[in-house]
Amino acid sequence: MTFIYSSQKENETINLYKYKGENLKPTNQQISSEDPTDHNFTTICFLDLETTGTYKLEDKIIEIAMKTVVIDQETGNLLSVMEEYESLEDPGIPISDKATLINGITNEMVIGKKIDWDKVETMVKASDLLVAHNANFDRGFLDKYLPISQDKIWACSYKDIAWLSKGFSSSKLELLCIWHGFYYDSHRAMNDVNSMIHLVTHDHYPIGEKPICELMDNSQKPYFKIIAENFKYNPILKDKIKSNGYKWDGDNKLWWKRIEYNHHDDLETEKEWLTDTIYGDHFLGKIEEIPLTEKYKE
Repeated sequence: MTFIYSSQKENETINLYKYKGENLKPTNQQISSEDPTDHNFTTICFLDLETTGTYKLEDKIIEIAMKTVVIDQETGNLLSVMEEYESLEDPGIPISDKATLINGITNEMVIGKKIDWDKVETMVKASDLLVAHNANFDRGFLDKYLPISQDKIWACSYKDIAWLSKGFSSSKLELLCIWHGFYYDSHRAMNDVNSMIHLVTHDHYPIGEKPICELMDNSQKPYFKIIAENFKYNPILKDKIKSNGYKWDGDNKLWWKRIEYNHHDDLETEKEWLTDTIYGDHFLGKIEEIPLTEKYKE
């Protein structure tokens, strides 16, 4: 992987700058148009959660950070920062040493703290799109706390941007930021949010080709789940399925794989692969189209 050209120097050193979100302070500038049909911008709420663990049925949110920005749909330029909110919350259960090592949040820090969920709901309701770097994780928790989240369209800056095709071999936020010439104090929620916005709107990319453009475009496309079911389990088949990118859904006891909506050839290829590998003569799996508001719920 090579760093973006602006970070590289002739003596083969790399210049990194620390990013603190200085240019992402809310201005309360309202974006509007005299023509109500001329809606060429998108209001996006970038968010990040810190939790006591990864099991959404039992673990709790202990920090939330949100920032609502307005993005020009054609250029990908950031037009304004509308609003921000961050808060810690006492989960009512002890925060483990492992969680503290990851996010830096201690039991002492959350004593008496409470998230204003009315404020969170207002920001979510006013947004066209919710974005997290690992949307499966963040949506899983927020949907549990905030019913309106369940009906919103979510996008993922990890999966909805083809970072590999841009030359980056990892989609981890910290690495992507470093490869784009900056670093930040990671795993505190607002720092992650600021760096996410800075990354997807980065000046390295030409107007109209910024990663945020790809993300917005993909957010409006459903995707398919191809499901491997109706076959007799054995360890060899399990290993083959897993090695081909299928994920295990423990709640429904099945293996599945995501196929992008505009990749119908990939869908047919997967059907043929499952037929040859598992079923023999006929495809006995299942294909589901995931609508926009259901994305990243799995």
